[in-house]
Amino acid sequence: MRAGKSLAVVLAMAVMVASGAGAPAQAQKAPPYWASISAGKARTRTGPGRQFPASWLYQRAGLPVKVVETFPNWRKVQDPEGATGWMQANLLSEERSAIVQGGVRPMRASPDGSAKVSWRAEPGVIGKIEECANGWCLLRVGGKAGYIETSHIWGDEDPGN
Repeated sequence: MRAGKSLAVVLAMAVMVASGAGAPAQAQKAPPYWASISAGKARTRTGPGRQFPASWLYQRAGLPVKVVETFPNWRKVQDPEGATGWMQANLLSEERSAIVQGGVRPMRASPDGSAKVSWRAEPGVIGKIEECANGWCLLRVGGKAGYIETSHIWGDEDPGN
């Protein structure tokens, strides 16, 4: 009886995996969509498999990427500089992040160009996107948060662009 139950559980799990049930939500999305690198070290490759040569090593967890193509367990990503490569899906997170671009950018108390400047962020600063609307995003960097214009970050615009 116990062996029969174990076999039933294994078969049920196999059906879930084969059907995509229980898979991460990100794996179900159709590209393009936003993600971030979850690992401290993540390689991109020239193709979707370990047999393809590594093309770059990212050493910055939280870096926003645009997923532009999918292949089982692999995602073709574009980085903020426009470079693309294939990365294992398990190295990516659905957590949205953005990177500050251009010059030093004001982070405001509210989503308004005349609102008080709470602090300033230098180019290259990465933060977690909490919400976006009407050309502004609430960006959290460490213990600080502030509103930044979407034109000053990479990681928010419509990923189809």
